[in-house]
Amino acid sequence: MASGKPTKKNPRLASGRKRARQNVKLNAANTSLRSRYRTFVKNVEKAVLTGDKAKATEAFAKAQSVIDSIADKGIFHKNKAARDKSRLSAKVKALASAA
Repeated sequence: MASGKPTKKNPRLASGRKRARQNVKLNAANTSLRSRYRTFVKNVEKAVLTGDKAKATEAFAKAQSVIDSIADKGIFHKNKAARDKSRLSAKVKALASAA
C-alpha cells in the first residue's frame, strides 16, 4: 500500500451501498456549486482591481444571486454568505467613491 489514501470498503447493506452512490453525486454537485461561487467572487474582485466601476457593479449583482442560492442550499452558512456579500459590496462602493 504505497498510495497515500487507504482503500474504502464497500458497504454490505443495500441501504449503505445506495448511500455511497448518493454521496458521490452530492459531492460532485456541491463541488460544482462551490467552484461557481469562487468564480463569481473572483470576477468581482478582478473588476475592482482593474478599476472598472460598471463592470464591478454588474459582476457584483450576478455574484449576489449566486451567493444567496448557495447559502440557501446549505453549501455555505448564511452568515458566511452575508459576510462575503458585505465585503464585496464594500470593495465596489470604495471603487465608486474613489472614482
